[in-house]
Amino acid sequence: MAKVLILMGSDSDYDIMKKAVKVFKEMDISFEIDICSAHRTPDRAKKYAEEAEEKGIEVIIAAAGMAAHLAGFIAAHTVIPVIGVPVASGALNGFDALLSTVQMPPGIPVATVGINGAENAAYLACEILSLKYPEIRETVKLKRKEMYDKVLEKSEKIRKDLTNI
Repeated sequence: MAKVLILMGSDSDYDIMKKAVKVFKEMDISFEIDICSAHRTPDRAKKYAEEAEEKGIEVIIAAAGMAAHLAGFIAAHTVIPVIGVPVASGALNGFDALLSTVQMPPGIPVATVGINGAENAAYLACEILSLKYPEIRETVKLKRKEMYDKVLEKSEKIRKDLTNI
């Protein structure tokens, strides 16, 4: 059973959302991914939101560009946490999507990551799930340790390079 539902407003969002898919695969977290538009397929989007809880979905990630109403639309139809990913597109290169996603009315929140921030959306979903699943919490901690160690490795490499200049 999928714990996370990833919805994209368009197939053009998939290249960005692959980063979230990669995180979930690395963290061994089940997910479902599909395309539905708040504007072009509103009935389908509403059905996803309304049926998510009974399907065992615990976090929803919604990605969209331009007007980017998908995350807010989904959040309006469920009480499951929704994470919005504004996608860079159109004349404003994602700024319009960012504002559309982050500026929600009181009572209908959407946690919003940066433009094209699919990877952070996945990590945030993992952190939300870690409140209920200790094994996910441990995996998140291990991933953070890996990140820490990589920074130290890079730092050491730079220090060594500086001595050879």
